[in-house]
Amino acid sequence: MIEATLADLRQSASFFKTTQVVHIVNGRKKEDIGYFVPTIFKDKFEAFLAELEQEKKIKLLHRIAKVSAKDNVGDGAIDDGIN
Repeated sequence: MIEATLADLRQSASFFKTTQVVHIVNGRKKEDIGYFVPTIFKDKFEAFLAELEQEKKIKLLHRIAKVSAKDNVGDGAIDDGIN
């Protein structure tokens, strides 16, 4: 992984030709800004992001199921069937 500053982005012709993931930092403030992922990693990176989103949704659904299980079903209401 290469580390680059915002000033390096100004030289975009050479910057975007890299085949490595680039960690971008703000040179003045020494803060993380993000990462640049080259197109050769696009498919794997998109699959990774989709997996993260899926895990986030599953965790949310588990939280909803736990809360729903604690919620008493009142008179005239129908159970949602979540166990």
